[in-house]
Formats: sequence, structure tokens, C-alpha cells
Amino acid sequence: MPSKKEILLINPWIYDFTAYDFWLKPLGLLYIAAILKKHTNFRLHFIDCLDRYHPLLDRKLKTKPDGRGAFVKEKVAKPSVLKDIPRKYSRYGIPHELFFHELEHLPSPDLVLITCTMTYWYPGVQLVVELVRKRFGRVPVILGGVYSTLMPEHAKSSCEVDLAFQGPGEKKILPLLREVLGDNSCSEHQFETLDEVPWPAFELLRNKETLPVLTSRGCPFKCTFCAVPIICENSEQRMTSSVVSELEYNYLKHKTRNVAFYDDTLLFKKKRHVFPFLKEIIRRNLPLVFHTPNGLHVKEIDSETASLFKEANFQSLFLSQESLDKNVLKKACPKVSEVDLRKALDCLEKAGYSRREINVYLIVGLPGQDISGIRESVLHVRRLGARPRLTYFSPIPGTEEWQYLVKNGYLARDADPLLHNKMTFPYLGWSVSPRDFKSLKELADKPLVA
Repeated sequence: MPSKKEILLINPWIYDFTAYDFWLKPLGLLYIAAILKKHTNFRLHFIDCLDRYHPLLDRKLKTKPDGRGAFVKEKVAKPSVLKDIPRKYSRYGIPHELFFHELEHLPSPDLVLITCTMTYWYPGVQLVVELVRKRFGRVPVILGGVYSTLMPEHAKSSCEVDLAFQGPGEKKILPLLREVLGDNSCSEHQFETLDEVPWPAFELLRNKETLPVLTSRGCPFKCTFCAVPIICENSEQRMTSSVVSELEYNYLKHKTRNVAFYDDTLLFKKKRHVFPFLKEIIRRNLPLVFHTPNGLHVKEIDSETASLFKEANFQSLFLSQESLDKNVLKKACPKVSEVDLRKALDCLEKAGYSRREINVYLIVGLPGQDISGIRESVLHVRRLGARPRLTYFSPIPGTEEWQYLVKNGYLARDADPLLHNKMTFPYLGWSVSPRDFKSLKELADKPLVA
């Protein structure tokens, strides 16, 4: 009988000007792990370079009750393309020696699977590949995630991976591994819907008190700055029974208390999707706390939605208003209007939420965005009693805004993805100046008056 294949899955470091564990978990990689555990006889090994709970860290990191917290970080030299950005640049995640420690205690893998989200986080992948091959030799490496989906050629050439996988990994991972490993025992099954895919292999994580959940995928809206329609062409929603059973299992098995929704459109077709889900959570009386870091569609928040949120114990509410400038909304984000926010806040307040605990996302840095319009949006949110949360524009390849920047000479089509970093736009001349950027941040962060 042939020996079992050894598969190593790695969540790499983040290289950035700033990074924070905002309910951040490698969900896609954990879905792949679950498929391999259920449908192959491979031995799986997992290294999370962003593990804030590694037992060999020299200090315990401060964590909020909802699961958010700071990463370990080490200042590193800025790449030359970022040399004129006057901000400190760091590697976030476990120290090098802990990564080496993990590698030293593993058998030589037959294959390494790596994920990467932001296009400008690719230096973390580069380092992982370099160290893995230094330890194990020319082991085959497959990269998946958003970066490899949007920029497969750059990923292959810059990170020296053998394959940059595009699109949702679960659809083709088993046939792909059968081909790469030459293992005919590996199933050729392809998963066409989220309900077919096994629940994520959260048992690979050290701390499971806070976990993500994905109840749907894709987005029917076409905001000019968003890559979701490119990454996932079709929208789909999971069955209520499957989602609720997953959450109940995680609570009973892993003692999970905090749940962060990774949906981009949680409230889409809400009466047949999220309403039945929330009602079942309430009926089962699961003592969970819910968070919405990806943002909620403001137009869909009415009295019934707000009441269900409150009863189901939604604690962290982030509303995707994006702007209150009519021109910006018409051009870049037609899914919402300037009047929707007031109605949503009224409904949430009547349901028992304090306006001061409601976060409203406002985008900053869109090409051509007027500074006065951004400032007025921030002030408008503050006047309504809610907390403005600035989200910074990143030029994502393939989006309408990225095409505009390339066409008008602000960004080369083959520019280093490091220039996609959301912290670079004040210094590249297509939108808000560094001085205005600072003033907007100070205005948004100013404490709300009771």
C-alpha cells in the first residue's frame, strides 16, 4: 500500500503599513482543508503565520472580548517602490524562529498549499515559499486566494509558485491534486455549491472562541471599486439548516462564542435567507454574539431586520453607506442613497441599539473624490449620532476604478501590486492629499458627544 501523502497548508505573514486582527481567519484555506480531510487519505499539517495564540510567543497579546486584537509585528525595510511613503512598514505575524520551529517538526511535504488575500500582501507568500524550499527542497507549491485569482501571472513569477489557482478553490481542488500528485486514489469530485462543501476545518486553529461564517457568496451589485463580482461571478446562498447546524456544532464542539459574518451581501433576499436563519438562531437560544465586519446593505435595514438583529444578539454593526455625496453614490455605489442611512439608524435605535455603537463605513480615496464631500459625509454621520469608520480605497485589478487609473496614467497596468496598498493613495496624486487624509482621520476618530 502506498504511503499517505503529506500536505502542508500555510497562512502567510502580512507585510503592510498597518494590520490588525479584525476577525481575520483563512476561511478559504480551512474549507480546502475540510475537503481534503473528508475526501482523501492525505495527512494534513497547518501553519498559521498570523496565529496570535501560538504557545511559544514571548508575550500574551491583548485581545478584546469580541476576539479582535493586535498581531505581533516586526519593523522591516520598505521595498524600493514604497520608499517615498513616510510610514513605517512591518511584517505582521509570528517571529521567524517560530516558523522554523514549526517546519523542523514536520515531515517533508508532498505539496504545499498557500493562501493570500490582498494583492499587496504577496511579500509574505514570497518569504514562505523561500523558507519552505530552503527546508524541504523543490516541493511543489500551489497558491490560492484573491491575489492569485486577480494576478495569476504576477503570483507565479514573483512568488515562484508552481500554480496560481484562480477562483473558488473547492470547485476544482480534488481533480487538481489528483493531477499534480499523480495520485489516482484522490477523488475527482467537484463541489458546485457551498452546501456541498464540508464545514471549515476550524479544529486546525489553536483558538476557536471567535470564528467566521459564510452564509452566502458573491454580490449582485456592481460598485466601481469592488472586486467581488470579478472574484465570484455568480451569487449563491446556503440553506438555513446547514448554517445554523454549523454554528451550533462550533458552539458545542469548540466553545465558540463570537461569530463574524464574511458575507458581502448578508441581507440580499433577506426574507428567504437571513430572516429564517435569525429566527432559527433565536429559537435554539444559541448564546452567540454576531459581528458584521464586511458591512451591511443599509437600504435593507428596516424595523423587522433591526428587531431580529437585536434578538439574535448582533453586537458589532458595520453599515456600508460608503458616502453621502450624491455624485459619488450615483457613479460608484448605486446600491444605496443618501436617505437610507437615517431610516436604518432610526430602525436600529427603536430596536434597542445606541447610535453611538453603530459603525458607518465611508470610503476615502476614490479617484476624483472631492475632499469637501468626504468631510461632509463624516460630519453627516456624526450629526446622526453614529460612528464614521473610514475605509481606504485600494485600486484592485480589473475593477472600473483601477481601469480609470491605468487609462489616465496614474497607475501602470503592470505596476507593482505594492502600489495597490490602501495607504499609498494620499502620496500618489489621484485623490486626497496626505494633509487632508490626516484631517479626515482626526475628524472621524473624534469622540462622539453624548
